[in-house]
Amino acid sequence: MMFNLSRTLRHSAFLLLFSAVCVHAADTFETTLKNGLKVVVKEDHRAPVAVQMVWYRVGSVDEVDGASGVAHLLEHMMFKGTPRVGAGEFSKRVAAAGGRDNAFTNSDYTAYYQQIPKEKLADMMALEADRMRHLTVAPEEFEQEIKVVMEERRMRTDDNPHALLFEQTHAVAFQAHPYRRPVIGWMNDLENMTAADAKAWYEVWYAPNNATLVVAGDVAHEEVFKLAARYYGPLKPQKLPVTKPQREPEQKGERRLTVKGPAELPYLMMAWKAPGVTRIDGPVEPFALDMLAAVLDGHEGARLTRRLVREQQLATNVGVSYDALNRGPALFYLYGTPASGQTPEALEAALKAEIADIAQNGVEEAELARAKAQLLASETYKLDSVFGQAMEIGMLEVLGFTYKDIAALNARLEAVTAAEVQAAAQTWFDDDHLTVGVLQPMPLDND
Repeated sequence: MMFNLSRTLRHSAFLLLFSAVCVHAADTFETTLKNGLKVVVKEDHRAPVAVQMVWYRVGSVDEVDGASGVAHLLEHMMFKGTPRVGAGEFSKRVAAAGGRDNAFTNSDYTAYYQQIPKEKLADMMALEADRMRHLTVAPEEFEQEIKVVMEERRMRTDDNPHALLFEQTHAVAFQAHPYRRPVIGWMNDLENMTAADAKAWYEVWYAPNNATLVVAGDVAHEEVFKLAARYYGPLKPQKLPVTKPQREPEQKGERRLTVKGPAELPYLMMAWKAPGVTRIDGPVEPFALDMLAAVLDGHEGARLTRRLVREQQLATNVGVSYDALNRGPALFYLYGTPASGQTPEALEAALKAEIADIAQNGVEEAELARAKAQLLASETYKLDSVFGQAMEIGMLEVLGFTYKDIAALNARLEAVTAAEVQAAAQTWFDDDHLTVGVLQPMPLDND
């Protein structure tokens, strides 16, 4: 599967990190095989299950114009067999072992996982290691799967006005950086993609020295290291492409776009260029922006829903999205649906007014403390599973951090002050760095 709009517009990757009290470094172990594969094991003995995840540091950000969507397409092809495992057999074998499997692609990475009874871990390693370097990209399988991906694009984006607005807003906000391209790819690129394109992508990027293996669950790390050496160790590393910095030129003026689509109500999306976390001990701004997002939309009683939905009745829903952990530049989103009889312009003014209010008057210490507490309480449950813990570890690894950074990231968030939140509101929300997208509703087709 590919991460959809709701995943892309998540509140923040920091939400996961903020609840990292559930992850203890003392229970986490790592090693690196001679071929460059990093192996991280999180021991959690509460239930007799295990999760294996393989994360590749490659996503749509690594694509080039004319080949958008190939990272996601290759994710589909990874289930189409090897000389040892026939097409479609991978998932059948996982199911026969009493487990489940899937995969996901986003801008920065691609990952594959299996959740299985712990005694089946060796079998899963054999399957996953096999397709890491021995995938069969058969033309007939490619022709079937590219049609599946094009239909997925039609259903999730082309026929979904909100998703289409997000895609177009992203493409306008980023004019040079690869983030301007949608993960699923432009339809024209998909129509002209070939099996050779998919094979080339696989050969270039799918190698042990471009991957991290994460195993979490009722396992002993020494045994996992031995299994990893047995199954993944024989795979040869390869020379990876040298990635060059791809910085987005400074935006020097407000950008606006309109997308027309079948809908009952308009929809507003506002995106400001914002800083991301480049190192743990870096500037405070990304951490302050994340707490600003929590104050605005971190819980049911947060400012935006309370004021704009319940009190002023300007919107039926409002939200915030800010993700400071990326391989590329970040955006801070405000978005929402105007209430019946209200306009996108009125909602835009109201959202800007909320930012301006914090910029001028700040936030109260109690309000910030509540946002932090709600943030922790609402997100902790996400790590109450071996899958959630494996997700956190893998994501950090492919984004250039490690599980060892969790405590430091958590501490940076907890240390954010009300004055720093106010300073962030004063600094990052000028119109010159803003892109505004509006969904203009068209009549619904009831046929």
